[in-house]
Amino acid sequence: MKITKDARSMYDFSNKNIIVMGLGRFGGGLGITRWLVGAGAKVIVTDTSDSESLQASLDRLNDLIENNRIRVVLGPHDPSVLDGADMLVVNPAVPMPWENSFIEHARSAGILVTTEIQIALSVIPNARVIAVTGSAGKSTTSAMIHHVLDDIGRHSILAGNIGGSLLNHLDELTDDTVIVLELSSAMLHWLWDPQLQQVLKAKKPCIACMTNFMPNHLDWHGNVEHYEQSKQRLLQAISTDGTVILNHSISSWESHVREDVKVVIPSDPITGGVLLGRHNAINTSMAVEAVFAIVKPDEHIKSKIVHSAKEFAGLPHRLNRCHVTSGVEFYNDSKSTVPDASVRAIDALSVKYQREQIHLIAGGYDKGSDLSAISDTAQALAGLYAIGATSESLCSNAADHAFQCNSLERAIHCAFDRAKNGDVIVLSPGCASWDQFTNYEERGELFESLSKQCRRGTSC
Repeated sequence: MKITKDARSMYDFSNKNIIVMGLGRFGGGLGITRWLVGAGAKVIVTDTSDSESLQASLDRLNDLIENNRIRVVLGPHDPSVLDGADMLVVNPAVPMPWENSFIEHARSAGILVTTEIQIALSVIPNARVIAVTGSAGKSTTSAMIHHVLDDIGRHSILAGNIGGSLLNHLDELTDDTVIVLELSSAMLHWLWDPQLQQVLKAKKPCIACMTNFMPNHLDWHGNVEHYEQSKQRLLQAISTDGTVILNHSISSWESHVREDVKVVIPSDPITGGVLLGRHNAINTSMAVEAVFAIVKPDEHIKSKIVHSAKEFAGLPHRLNRCHVTSGVEFYNDSKSTVPDASVRAIDALSVKYQREQIHLIAGGYDKGSDLSAISDTAQALAGLYAIGATSESLCSNAADHAFQCNSLERAIHCAFDRAKNGDVIVLSPGCASWDQFTNYEERGELFESLSKQCRRGTSC
């Protein structure tokens, strides 16, 4: 991988001993590992999982392993791995890192502790950055901004929590490139630390979109206050004369924005687009304002931007109609991982269907969220079919309006068996997938596969 002059100017990675903490089953550490090797660093990759779990990721590093360009250490993190290390690059998936003994050992030894996104933002050239975060809708908003920019002929790259490692795109960047960066709360927790900035000066976004806020990821943050503080870090990180775009629901966050930064709070959702639901109309208005802030268009281009945003077809697993059979429609909203997202999915479908026509499949991994918003919708629906680790609590709160199915397969069969002509079955879990699935994509793909197997005459 080509290393740019900019990459060498901030911090000399050559011959540094660097530990990458967390390869990940989906290769979350692949991009940074390859980039560091290309920059001349001596790299050790450590992960608590075993080789069987990490086989797919290890296969993609096989050339570096066979040529002794990197060393891989699996199993419990051994502090001795840090001996002689100059830097520890932590995977942001590591929960409550301030309580992690391996990380604390590195800090106490004077080792520089950082993350891939801090390194990436410290080596990019003068491209402009739009950062997008929020408890829900950030992926759709990010992808929509990227879609619109490309549609109007402005080169953009989608990266971060969506789109993969920004380090993989360095060779594509020019001074005119716009980087659309989706940032999770875990990523934001690490970014722009004043002490770290002295060594790895991460570029600050010129535009920030904050889609919304609701309690989430409490298993990672420990409490809602820390989660909120992590999100709000972005508000203080905006470059001088930048722009913050706030959802009206968090307009009070304007008080956290510096006076030299412009604040835009879209007043009207942009309706009439391809995507269902008021929440997507709000996402559209925020995406449009972000593009306006970047390109500063005339009225003709403004119209084209709005039209392009409304034509955006959406991302997989986000309230997509995936199948119709025997007069019953199926919608895959597996990306719904917070209770409020399930409520928004029901509200969106209610524009097209009566609530008593909607069969909701919900539940999954327990992140500590309050699920009452989902349970409270059950009495107005055709049925709530609870799955996963939270199925019992969902059913106990929804009384006679819920069915404890536990598995996704049983939930689909039960819902389809009860569904009438004209009804809709939607998977909108309101919970993470990790109790039964590797990720939300796997959960959504199974839902789509099972929906296509439904035939009249099947039963619970």
